[in-house]
Amino acid sequence: MPDRMVSRRSALGQRAEQLAADHLERLGYEIFVRNWRRPQGEIDLVVGKAGLCVFVEVRSRTGAERGHALETVDGRKRARVLRAARMFINEEQPQAAAFRFDVVAVTFSLDEAPPELIHIEDAFQTSSA
Repeated sequence: MPDRMVSRRSALGQRAEQLAADHLERLGYEIFVRNWRRPQGEIDLVVGKAGLCVFVEVRSRTGAERGHALETVDGRKRARVLRAARMFINEEQPQAAAFRFDVVAVTFSLDEAPPELIHIEDAFQTSSA
């Protein structure tokens, strides 16, 4: 993939993560961590509210010609997020009464329309991997 395409894709992903973080903050969540990465996995956002720790997978697409961003959260992606969340819990030991996995999908329009943001709370469970 050409460098220009990678940097455009990276910028789009960063913009989607910022939109997701802004959305979650408006809902009263505190952003604990952004882009937690290890060689074995990554978590886009870790947020919390009222004793709940939420691992958020942010997906983005431009247009709908290749499908919706939500379609990219398949079994393999869920398994990677779950594995990363387990590592995060072991390393960071967050003080939480409960954990949840959310997905935020951002679809950017090809014209000047605002992006569409869909937030699915409790999008998957640990037993779904």
